[in-house]
Amino acid sequence: MSAIAGVFGHGSKLQTVDAMLKTMNRRGPDQSGVEELEDGVLLHTRLAVIAPNGGRQPMKLLWRDIHYDLVYDGELYNAKELRRELECLGHRFLDHSDTEVLLHSYAQWGAGCLERLNGIFAFAAWEEESKQLFMARDRIGVKPLFYSQRGECFLFASEIKTLLASGLVPPRVDARGVGEIMLLGPGRTPGCGVFQNVEELKPGHFATYRQGILQIQQYWRLEDRENSESMEQVREHVRELVMDAIQRQLVSDVPIGTFLSGGLDSSLISAIAAKERGGDLKTFSVDYRDNDRFFTPGKFQPNSDSYYISKMVEYLGTDHHRVVLDTEELAEALDLAVEARDLPGMADVDASLLLLCRKVRDHATVVLSGECADEIFGGYPWYRDPEVRSKAGFPWAQSTAWRSALLKKEYRAALEPESFVRSRYEQTCAKSHILPGQTAEEHRMKEMVNLNFQWFMQTLSERNDRMSMYSGLEVRVPYCDYRIAEYLYTVPWKYKDWQGREKGLLRSAMEGWLPEEVLWRKKSPYPKTHNPAYGKVVARRLEALLAQSDAPIFRMVDREALGLLLTQQHQWPWYGQLMAGPQTIAYMLQVNHWLEHYRIELV
Repeated sequence: MSAIAGVFGHGSKLQTVDAMLKTMNRRGPDQSGVEELEDGVLLHTRLAVIAPNGGRQPMKLLWRDIHYDLVYDGELYNAKELRRELECLGHRFLDHSDTEVLLHSYAQWGAGCLERLNGIFAFAAWEEESKQLFMARDRIGVKPLFYSQRGECFLFASEIKTLLASGLVPPRVDARGVGEIMLLGPGRTPGCGVFQNVEELKPGHFATYRQGILQIQQYWRLEDRENSESMEQVREHVRELVMDAIQRQLVSDVPIGTFLSGGLDSSLISAIAAKERGGDLKTFSVDYRDNDRFFTPGKFQPNSDSYYISKMVEYLGTDHHRVVLDTEELAEALDLAVEARDLPGMADVDASLLLLCRKVRDHATVVLSGECADEIFGGYPWYRDPEVRSKAGFPWAQSTAWRSALLKKEYRAALEPESFVRSRYEQTCAKSHILPGQTAEEHRMKEMVNLNFQWFMQTLSERNDRMSMYSGLEVRVPYCDYRIAEYLYTVPWKYKDWQGREKGLLRSAMEGWLPEEVLWRKKSPYPKTHNPAYGKVVARRLEALLAQSDAPIFRMVDREALGLLLTQQHQWPWYGQLMAGPQTIAYMLQVNHWLEHYRIELV
């Protein structure tokens, strides 16, 4: 894993390069490299996972009289197969890094290489003779890639902070950006970088930049296909795909572990990993001080994780590390989480993952996570609640009315909040690829999958990437294997909802891998603190903020409306299942820190 960046049309002024590199060190603490080109500069910092002594970047190649330079962030899980194929075509390799495989793949097949890659990636390749820059992002969007075009200058980077550090992209946010933060956040419109003149290359897209012209093309999306398989055939197909994805992602030349929450998704990964690695697997979980004391069962979380984690550790015999976070450190980390994401995020849900990854990095360089299974297999409550499912709008954020009430009136007038949110929802639904002749339920479920895939999953993927890479930890997500996503999109809902259970298909397909009580445990969300002290801490911080006369948040948020968060309860969470009252307050604290830390000019 790495951080990548490039500047074209500006030259390689030392001050610009140094400032950008400093922002990239956390993602790539092991190595760094700079390649000065005739038309610009490529930058790279590396977290060495495969072939630590090789794979240095920017990497150069001369193939068939064309000079290539590559910077790459990610991991290829089919590198061995590609290497064999390329060797048959005459390519010769200097080491066994996947970076070299990717570079040769691009030299051989150009944009066509993207159809052959199984992995998570964002990369840029410079072709010296044609003066063309090629950029691409993986199908699911696990690895980030932002860019900005300002006149004759073009920049790209793994993170927004690197673009801002160049001095060429001012930290400005217009009304649209305010709408992204307040009406959609922590989600955001696909491709939107929130800052003015900052965009993100969408998942499944590639771009070429040549002579000042940027062209973008989509190379992959979820497509509906006929699926006439029986339940037994579907079950077998799912088992093969899940097993293969996990096994491929266990390849590493550095210490590796898994997250283990005691839920279905992480427990399956840990079980398969423990078998593959011969019992020396390190597993990691997060908990909060006094959570057992204050936990009360609810609709979304009927039981706590600790019992199931202990059950799985005993079952698998792993070397388990339980990370316990205290209320104060969780609140303190809210600001760090903003600086890791470059945007306000999922409040303490982000902060806790950041703190967990910091502790995990002392024991492992790579971990596997169960993230994104719920989007693909239909695990969230809104997939299965007919009332929520039938409502127009993003099911995880039915909160536009009270979100807009927080805005200053001039932003409400400029944005037309209901229209702002509804148009994005409707555009996503309209772009869902659905075969004709589907039942109303099947049609809606495919819309739901696409909504989750394009929006909610991207928020979680961004959280996963930024919080982990902030400490130089690589988190892999086997359920994001594009083959699983492609196949599951074609599977009828009646199979996904097998026996009327969330992720019933996955449970049925993986029988025999887990104790029955874990395999059929009701879904439980990412663990959050239940300690009432956390709510009191963030409330005190909001009260202190309200007492300030010139806090930057009051340039976009109404002071009186913000104060009502201390006393009012709302029917719908701010975002998803986890961002209720205290998390909404924490989100506003993050918004203020974001405006302050990045010295944002509202335009």
